[in-house]
Amino acid sequence: MKTDNEIIQAGFDSIFSNLGMVEAERFIMLIKRDKFDYTKWQTQLWQQETVESLSAKAQLAWDKDIQ
Repeated sequence: MKTDNEIIQAGFDSIFSNLGMVEAERFIMLIKRDKFDYTKWQTQLWQQETVESLSAKAQLAWDKDIQ
């Protein structure tokens, strides 16, 4: 059984992969306008990432958008 945090992270992953960064953040803000703590969320967003892995993902997204 997944923890609450694992479920939340899976939800964020799904939203971001389907909507993209801007629309996903807009969606989150719309459903949790007054209760969503963006600052707290941002501090936990990239915990499992390194600068190198984020750079590689950004490059892949950039290359995909150019094509």
